[in-house]
Amino acid sequence: MHYATNDGIELAYERAGPADAETVVFVEGIGYGRWMWRWQRDGLADEYDTIVWDNRGTGDSDEPEGPYTMAQLAGDLDAVLADAGVESAHVVGASMGGMIAQRYALDHDRARSLTLLCTSPGGPDAVPVPEETEQRMFDVPEGLDERERRRYKMEPALSEGFPEAHPDLIERIVDWRIESDASDQALQWQAAAVAAHDVHDRLDEIDVPTLVVHGTADRVVPSENGELLAEGIPNAEFETVEGGPHLLFVEDHERITARIRRFLDDV
Repeated sequence: MHYATNDGIELAYERAGPADAETVVFVEGIGYGRWMWRWQRDGLADEYDTIVWDNRGTGDSDEPEGPYTMAQLAGDLDAVLADAGVESAHVVGASMGGMIAQRYALDHDRARSLTLLCTSPGGPDAVPVPEETEQRMFDVPEGLDERERRRYKMEPALSEGFPEAHPDLIERIVDWRIESDASDQALQWQAAAVAAHDVHDRLDEIDVPTLVVHGTADRVVPSENGELLAEGIPNAEFETVEGGPHLLFVEDHERITARIRRFLDDV
């Protein structure tokens, strides 16, 4: 484990892969710890120097007082890369992590490419998180134990029937989430950054190769938002995953990892 510092805040990160290879840094979604990238990290670490890290308020990173801003979160990413001695990195972000990646490419100069999964540019044309999904994520019924709470909150991000078909995986994910997810307060502080995210009128300033991937059945960030990103970012590649849920990089991790590798190999 390594620790970077940004404005006195310690940010935990792990590194794996050849030291002399190009760097791929993964940026996690709202509330999630760095466990969410275990499949992509393991799939790319043979060829790439990989970095996974915890956003402020998550996992082994500090939880400073919030609410947080997307500029702060992008600044945290830059602090991690600076501490790791990385001058140029392929940035892979999902959901809130994709928003951080967008802001990072606009505000900082270390991004070599962007891979944006199941995310949004924000702004007036963005399709918001459905109300029923927000309620599921933030208004958990009383009387549920900790494991039931995690499963309840995660349900909209998964395909219907996936938890029943993969009970052992779901239980491992629940373990990881209990160990490293953001606290309820930090989740609200991260949510404030997501709610304020709006770079719709700056997408044409993103001048690095970009891959946008979105599942057509995403019940958290509707797929129209991926279309907006692909339309606004010059020469962006856009791929849809038919029937793909929000956590498509978990459910269909082999396909998503292979697609990321093809993109990175061509950059």
